[in-house]
Amino acid sequence: MRESRLGRMSTLLVLALVSTVFVAPIAWMVASSLKPQEEVTTADFSLLPKEPSRIPQYLYENYYAGREKIVEPSGVERTGYEGVLTSENVHFILYLRNTLIVALLSVGGMVLSSALCAYGFAKISWRGRGVVFAIMLATMMVPFPAIMIPTYFVFKYLGWIGTLQPLWVPAIFGNAFNIFLLRQFFAQIPNDLSEAARLDGLGHWGIFWRIIVPLSKPALAVVALFHSMYVWNDFIGPLIYLNHQDLFTLALGLQFYQAQHGGTPWNLLMAACTLVTAPLLILFLISQRTFI
Repeated sequence: MRESRLGRMSTLLVLALVSTVFVAPIAWMVASSLKPQEEVTTADFSLLPKEPSRIPQYLYENYYAGREKIVEPSGVERTGYEGVLTSENVHFILYLRNTLIVALLSVGGMVLSSALCAYGFAKISWRGRGVVFAIMLATMMVPFPAIMIPTYFVFKYLGWIGTLQPLWVPAIFGNAFNIFLLRQFFAQIPNDLSEAARLDGLGHWGIFWRIIVPLSKPALAVVALFHSMYVWNDFIGPLIYLNHQDLFTLALGLQFYQAQHGGTPWNLLMAACTLVTAPLLILFLISQRTFI
């Protein structure tokens, strides 16, 4: 009994240490977003600012409406806003809207198309099914840089460069990993349910919507979670296909905070990163049980 208790305590200790390694960067990011610029760039690794009582002020200035003096080319001085949500240079709300549009369209198309393909592989017998399934899995081995240039020319021919369509239209055609994941889940559903539904007059479409989909909500939620994380963090796609700032996504818009020759506002960058990361953390915590 004592040995089992010691083993459990040692396991918890190891898990706590490993968790600390992953949580520490997030904690530092949030703490840096609640400090002024001069404190973020010092060698002090304290999570709290030197004046903790001013945290509400720093929170308001960094996230919403910090003020700074702006000198126009004509020499006229005026007061501008440099908070993340009200910055005149980085349009965070606009980038958030673009990201949400891409995420909703992409996730919806990905879940529906992957589920339909997975149903065809799992529940419909047809000649060559195993070969086609193997070829589909083989596409997972092709890295994106290998098809990046041909894909770019296809979208250029279609006139989609400079629009959001290249970021969500490909999701309508599914994804090999998601199809494989759903196919494995669908294959575990007893065929007796499909046979009973077929005796009641349902076709494949009715079986898919009335039996397979209701029983596969956890797997569908996992696919939606995986793809939403991918879309939310995607940087290379918007970098290649978008050429106007009004269409930028959050991952691409964060680059505006980084200065090539120094002077990066790290407190604002960390505040923006916190706002970008928070929805994914909340989504994961809400769907954690389904994910497991």
